Amino acid sequence: MSTATHGLSPADQATPSRQSPGRRAGARRVGLGAQVFNGFSHLFLVVWALMVIYPLVWVVMSAFKDDSEVIRKPLSLIPAKLHWDNFARAWTEGHLGSFFINTVLVLAGSVTLTMLLGSMAAYVLARYEFPGNRLIYYMFLSGLTLPVYLAAVPLFKGVYNMGVTFPLLGPNKYLMLILVYVAWSLAFTVFFMHSFFRTLPQSIAEAAMVDGASHSRAFFSVMLPMAKPGLISIGIFNVLGQWNQWYLPTLLMQSLSGEPKRQVISQGLIELSVNQGYKSDWSGLFAGVTMAMLPVLIVYIVFQRQVQSGLTAGVSK
Repeated sequence: MSTATHGLSPADQATPSRQSPGRRAGARRVGLGAQVFNGFSHLFLVVWALMVIYPLVWVVMSAFKDDSEVIRKPLSLIPAKLHWDNFARAWTEGHLGSFFINTVLVLAGSVTLTMLLGSMAAYVLARYEFPGNRLIYYMFLSGLTLPVYLAAVPLFKGVYNMGVTFPLLGPNKYLMLILVYVAWSLAFTVFFMHSFFRTLPQSIAEAAMVDGASHSRAFFSVMLPMAKPGLISIGIFNVLGQWNQWYLPTLLMQSLSGEPKRQVISQGLIELSVNQGYKSDWSGLFAGVTMAMLPVLIVYIVFQRQVQSGLTAGVSK
C-alpha cells in the first residue's frame, strides 16, 4: 500500500475516495436509465412486430378457409380444413394468372432498364467532374419532390400522342408502361447509387485503366461488381415499388378501339375484390391477395442481409 501511494500528496490520495461514491451513484443512475430505455424500446418493437406480422398471418390463413368460416370466425387463425381450391379458383376464375404474367413481363423490362441506366448515370455523376454535373444531379433529385399525380394529364396526353405516331408506345402497351416505370424510378435509383459509388475506392478503377481498360470496361467489370450490395438493395426497392404501383397502370393501360384490356397485379386485385365481393367469394379474395403478396415477401426475406448491408455500406465505410 505504501508503494502504491508513494510520492502522492494527502489531497491526491483522498480525491479518489471522495469522488468514487458519486461516480458509482451516477453510473448506477445511467445504467438504470439505459435499462429502462432498452426495456421500453424492446416492448415497442415487440408490439410493432405483432402489428405487422398478425395481419399477414391472418390473410394467409384466411386463404385456406371456406366462405362460411371466414364470416363466422373472422379472427381465428387456424382453419378447420385446408381448402387449396381457393388458390386455383382465384388463379383461373379471377384471372389472377394473366395479371401475374403481365406484371412479371413489365417488371423484367422496367427493373432491368432502371438498374442499368440509373447505375450508369450515378457512376458518372459521382466519379467525373464536368460542367453541369451538379445541375444534372439536382435535376434527378427534383424528381423525388414531384408527385406523379401532378403529371397525370400531360403524361396521358403524351402517351396518347406517342401511340398515334408509334403504335408500340401508345396506351395499353407494355413498352410504354415499362418506359414510364423507368422514368418514375430513375430519380431514387440515381440518388441512392450516387451515394454508394462515392464510397467505393477510386484507386481500383484507376488501376484497371492503367492496365488498359476503357472507362466502360472499368465500370462494368470492376466498379459495378463492387457495388453489388447497393444494386441488390435498390433493386428490391424498385421491385416492391413497381409491383405495388396502381396509379400509373390504371392511367396508361386503357384499351382503345376495342383492344383487349391488359392489367397488372395491382389492378387485378382491385377487380378481384370487386367481383368476389359481389359473389361473396371471400376465400378466393384472400387467396388472390396471398398469391400477390408472397412473391415480394419471399424476395425480401431471401435478400434481407444484402439489403441491410447495402443500406449501411455508406455509413460503415
